[in-house]
This record gives sequence, C-alpha cells and structure tokens, in this order.
Amino acid sequence: MTPRPEPDPASADGAVGEAAPAAAGPGTARPARRSAPTGPAADGVPPARRSPAGAPDGPGRSTYEKWRPPQATRATALHAGAWWLWALGLATAASRTTNPLLLGLIVGVAGYVVAARRTDAPWARSYGAFLKLGLFVIGLRLLFSMLLGSAVPGSHTLFTLPEIPLPAWAQGIRFGGRVTAEQLVFAFYDGLKLAALLVCVGAANALANPARLLKSLPAALYEAGVAVVVAMTFAPNMVADVVRLRTARRLRGRPTGGVKAVLQIGLPVLEGALERSVAIAASMDARGYGRTAEVPPAVRHTTNALTVGGLLGMCAGTYGLLAAQGAAYGLPVLGVGAALAVAGLRLGGRRSVRTRYRPDRWGVRAWLVAGSGAAVAGLLIHAGSVAPAGLHPGVVPLVAPTLPLWPAAAVLIGLLPAFVAPVPPKEASQ
Repeated sequence: MTPRPEPDPASADGAVGEAAPAAAGPGTARPARRSAPTGPAADGVPPARRSPAGAPDGPGRSTYEKWRPPQATRATALHAGAWWLWALGLATAASRTTNPLLLGLIVGVAGYVVAARRTDAPWARSYGAFLKLGLFVIGLRLLFSMLLGSAVPGSHTLFTLPEIPLPAWAQGIRFGGRVTAEQLVFAFYDGLKLAALLVCVGAANALANPARLLKSLPAALYEAGVAVVVAMTFAPNMVADVVRLRTARRLRGRPTGGVKAVLQIGLPVLEGALERSVAIAASMDARGYGRTAEVPPAVRHTTNALTVGGLLGMCAGTYGLLAAQGAAYGLPVLGVGAALAVAGLRLGGRRSVRTRYRPDRWGVRAWLVAGSGAAVAGLLIHAGSVAPAGLHPGVVPLVAPTLPLWPAAAVLIGLLPAFVAPVPPKEASQ
C-alpha cells in the first residue's frame, strides 16, 4: 500500500499561496483550490460595492435602483404618523363627496396600499374587519331608511311596508310605509360615505404600528396616548384570537360556524382579553405609569392658561372659517390658537418624566406619504368648490353617477405610498 503523503501547509483551505503541483495518482492528494482574492484587483481598481439587494452600488446603478424603496427594518421603517396623516387625508376626501364611483376609488386606493405594504403583525390583520364593518353600516343604513322612512321625496315606489300609527307627539316620524327608489339610493350613498371613512381608519390601523405611534406623542399626552393605544389594539388582538381559535378548531375537525361554535370561541377570546388586560396593567404599573414630576405652581398655571386659551382660539378660528362673515379673522385666530396649544403641551410635558429609546425619524419618504394624503384632501376640497355637481350626483330626479376625471386623478395620488414606502420583509408579508 502506498503511504499517504502529508498535506502541504501551503495548499490547505484558505491559503493564499499557490499549491505545489502533484502527480495524479490513486494515492496522491489533490491540490486545494485557490481562494478568491479579497483585496484590490490586480489592476488597482477596487471591486464594486453592492447594495443589500445585490445591485452594484456604483456609478453604473440605474435611477430606479437608487430610488426604489428599501426593506423595512427598525431603522428604515416609515414613521407611524405618516400613515395616519395619509389615511386622514383620504378620509377627508371621502367626507367631501357622495359619488359612489369616487368613494369606491378611495376604498380601492386604500386597499391596494394596505395589500402592498401591510406586515403580518396582529394589528395589521384588522383591515378585513373594517371592511366587514363598512358593509354592515351600509346594510344598517338601508334598513333604517326602509323602516323609518326618509325626508327625500320620491316618485318611484318599490314596495310598501305595513305602517304602524304613532301618537301625535311623534309627528314627523313614521314606522313603515312607502319605500321609494330615491330614498334607498340616498341611503346607499350616505352609508357608502361612512363605510369609506371606516375603511380609511382601518387602513391606518393596518399600516401604522400603534406602539411606534405612541413614542411620537408629546410628553403631556403620553398617558392619554397609552389609553388610546390600548383601546386601538383591543379589536385587532381580538380578531387575531378569533382567527387562531377558528384555525385550531378547523384542524381538530370541529365546526367553526353556528351558534354553538360562536359560544365556544367567544369564551376563550374574552378570557384572553381579560388576561391581556391584567398583564398590561401590571406592566404599566411596573413602568411607573401615572407618576409625575414636581413642577412649580407657576408652571402649572401657565400650562393650563396656554392650553385652554389655545383650544378656545382653535374653536373660534374654526367657527370663523365655517361662517360666511368670519373668514377674514378665522385663519389668524386658528393659527394663534394652535401656537398657544402647542406651547401649552410642550410646557406641560415637564411633569411627565420619560425617555425615548430609538425615536422614529421623519424622513423624505414620510413626507411623501403624508403629502400624498394631504394632496388628495386638498384637491377634493377644491373640486367641491369648483365643480360640486360631479361630487354629489343627484337623487331627485334619479341620475346615473358619472366619474369626474380630475377628481379621480387626484384620488390616484393616494397610491404613492405603495411605491415609496419601505417594503415589509417577505417572511412578514406572507
């Protein structure tokens, strides 16, 4: 048997030097491959740096690769306030119209952005619940219109319900009676507008992390913000519990529908909500919730005066903007009131001792997302003053709604977050 030769140290894995040639044979060791050089190239040109996506990070990089949204991480995640401002802009636009085509377009824009930028967190799964709530609101509005009647006159009678006579003190209210097509169309438009508002709020709940939004509140509103965040996360957590329990029952071969299944699912959901509430209360007490710092009486009095004066100024300014005679002084009073309220909040933050760990940054992408919602709201408000007929289709007489072109194009600006907001991780979006 041919003795096995000792390996050359210079030819081991990871060696820089070149291995000595060896004769090919059954008992010879093959020379190890030479590892790729990690230093500068032979011609002195350094290798091109690459981005995390694998594209070269040099001058040859395309414009799309430079400006495409990055992967969402803790450092690059979009500010939660930007999502809420975007959603409130869409909600403001929805409140300015009763055109079902525009309202459906607003709902579609919100749904597309949610589908493109939603994560797999429990609070991000509540969008479907808001959609179902919107459909329920539309059906309830139609039911009330049929049962209680409507002030909208109509000539196209669809059917007549048995009318219950009411006493004289309930004059002007009827229960049952004639149901017209005009009153149902008016009720559908009204219910669809309210459903669109709920869908916009649901989009903000599905896209913005409530815990990260709480970090951005002023210190004076921190305690109230905690209560609001706990209330906002209650429904998404219950939805996640219901989905988890229904999946477990389905895997065990048990029915997930019917009254009995609802009762068997509802009890664990309520029990989990109670346990979660107790855990939240214990964690809040351990973190010093409700404890305040000592501030001089003069600071407290000044804070109260600034806050109350600012709120009164904002109310007076808003009334001036809405009234026909007060448009001249409405905007200045509103600005002064807002400045006083902000000063009162900042001064009142001295009594709340808290720190922020890794505060969220408001970057260019946050400005684009918030600005797109503000642009949609501003353009729809302007359209309501320039061409109100397209935003409010007639009901008496009945006319088919038409889609106004430039208000529809303004609503499409709300799709901008689907292209500029950071992309959620693949494992989190599936």
